[in-house]
Amino acid sequence: MRLAPRRGAASLAALLAWLAALVLGGCASRPTAPAGSDGPPLRPPAALEQVPDAQPRIEPLRTGGPNKPYEVFGQRYVPMTADLPWAERGGASWYGRKFHGLPTSSGEPYDMYAMTAAHKTMPIPSYARVRNPANGREVTVRINDRGPFAAGRVIDLSYTAALKLGLLRGVAPVEVRRLTHDEIRAGLATRPAPSPLSSPLPGQGPGPALPPDDPAPGERPQAEAGFWLQLGAFRLREGALQMQQRVLRETEGLPGVAVFEEAGLLRVQAGPFATREQALAAAELLQRQAGLAPLVVQRAAPLSPAPGRPKPGESPLGAGAQRLGSP
Repeated sequence: MRLAPRRGAASLAALLAWLAALVLGGCASRPTAPAGSDGPPLRPPAALEQVPDAQPRIEPLRTGGPNKPYEVFGQRYVPMTADLPWAERGGASWYGRKFHGLPTSSGEPYDMYAMTAAHKTMPIPSYARVRNPANGREVTVRINDRGPFAAGRVIDLSYTAALKLGLLRGVAPVEVRRLTHDEIRAGLATRPAPSPLSSPLPGQGPGPALPPDDPAPGERPQAEAGFWLQLGAFRLREGALQMQQRVLRETEGLPGVAVFEEAGLLRVQAGPFATREQALAAAELLQRQAGLAPLVVQRAAPLSPAPGRPKPGESPLGAGAQRLGSP
């Protein structure tokens, strides 16, 4: 919902009508909202569950317009105007056909079939991940509106975003995290489908990336070609496992965190990344999030794990390892 800072002065009659609709509807609404209760579309399009998430991109942040301070119900809100991280938990609501086609705080028309949302203070525009902890579903939305202003609510979702999260029955708790421009530049803003290299979060089942104690050569995992971040190289499996779990626990947004066996060492690596720039940006995030100083490793072909000690003259960091910031 939204009482966004609006262009021009609204008439007193329109303002009173808006306040009445707000009190009766339980969710902030716009001065031009038609009378009547909100609800789902009368004839929703088919396959809305397959609507893709918002695709994060870097958009300039304004200091005025929808990002200037405003007041609702006697409470003053000061939106963020800097590209800063933001995370919170609280109730999520949604808005539908009553506001479909009406202006949002950004000036864009509200589309209940798009992957958008309203937030009280995130910069407009922003991108955020919203997770429903009850079922594990997660979506990426674009913040282009203000609200909700009902107590206990932290985000107001579009109809389709709520549908994909399984939240159409009413207000439910969610986890919200803003995606920063650094994350978008690093390619960490989109969550890829799990691959055999990705290690699941704790409690989500065993991870296939760690090789068994004595695997057959064909059973060892292989690294895809691309750029990887090497987080550590260990001779003992316990050390590699501890590093892997630490990274999973303290960081977010990595494509995968895997343990590979090569030349007698167990290497903990995150990736793959399509470009060096993405890998370097992710390395900087890892430094801030977990205090790590990863190495950028380029793999021109799948890594072929081989047992035994490093060959004479071979670096224990692995072929192609390059330190952060090196050309």
